[in-house]
Amino acid sequence: MTDRIREFLKNRKDEGPCLVLDLDVVRDNYHAFAKALPDTRVFYAVKANPQPEILALLVKLGSSFDVASIGETHAVLAAGCAPDRISFGNTVKKESDIAAAFKLGVGMFAIDCEAEVEKVARAAPGSRVICRIHCDGTGSEWPLSRKFGCEPEFATDILELAHKSGLIAHGISFHVGSQQHNVEAWDRALASAAAVFRTCGERGIFLAMVNLGGGFPARYLRKTPKLESYGKAIFRSLRRHFGNRIPETIIEPGRGLVGNAGVIEAEVVLIAKRSPEEDLRWVYLDIGKFHGLAETIGESIRYPIRTGKDNAEKVPCIIAGPTCDSVDVLYEKTPYPLPVSLAIGDKVLIEATGAYTSTYSSVGFNGFPPLRSYII
Repeated sequence: MTDRIREFLKNRKDEGPCLVLDLDVVRDNYHAFAKALPDTRVFYAVKANPQPEILALLVKLGSSFDVASIGETHAVLAAGCAPDRISFGNTVKKESDIAAAFKLGVGMFAIDCEAEVEKVARAAPGSRVICRIHCDGTGSEWPLSRKFGCEPEFATDILELAHKSGLIAHGISFHVGSQQHNVEAWDRALASAAAVFRTCGERGIFLAMVNLGGGFPARYLRKTPKLESYGKAIFRSLRRHFGNRIPETIIEPGRGLVGNAGVIEAEVVLIAKRSPEEDLRWVYLDIGKFHGLAETIGESIRYPIRTGKDNAEKVPCIIAGPTCDSVDVLYEKTPYPLPVSLAIGDKVLIEATGAYTSTYSSVGFNGFPPLRSYII
């Protein structure tokens, strides 16, 4: 919560839940990444929050961009970004979207299988390709290990096919899992990347880049290491596995750039007990899983929740959203402490919600409007 957000909410007139995001925090976060990893280029993961004001600010700051779709590509270009600062990082792409991005000037694409190589070779001849390798994501709160990435020993064959298909086999990428708390998590992946570099070199294919991915955490309830600790650990691993021939490196922060820049204001709709014997209260908010808080699935992300009564006695509560869907429960397995005096109509602030909220919000499930965003 910044003074600017606090002042905005104080003067807010409209009703319903909303996200308020402070661009000054995004600016500070970008500079922090540049300081922690000074020889590494930032490619903002647009999927975290694609609001035009955020993209425009990052363009001015000199950021590059990781896009997951042709829609995000158009958004980044509209913000003033040059196409040579865009990486199409999704390994699952329609061939028509590859062709469309290539026509717009995008020349770097992620791959992780032979079929994707063939699509890129047909639709974007001569482009640079980055092969994504599997990473188990141990230590992260939101693992990304099942859907993407080939086994490292297969990467050389995929890159050799790219080379023979007229593409530029440019490098290796991986993702250590979103909200990664282990600063050493990059070490094992970098060891695998270095091995691929060596085997490619033996086949006459000389890679130039390692995409270190995202995973840099936002501050939720759990304490996180400082960003400079990540930078130092990553550099140590680069030196350990690549020696003096450290390749070009890029990172793709999303949550780490915008997560702590945003706050959601919501309202208590109902407080109830389900039986006379039950001690736990159910607290229903006017926002839930379907309105932006999808990352509470499995209670993976536990957001800081503040109220105007936090000095009062607190009791464990089950927190749920407003929809007629039994899945729309945010915290039940581990109930959330809220003030006993919390009442229907009270406002609550859900902090560190600048990433992966507004874009997860449904268009109109149960007739509720999408989460409104204000960028200040």
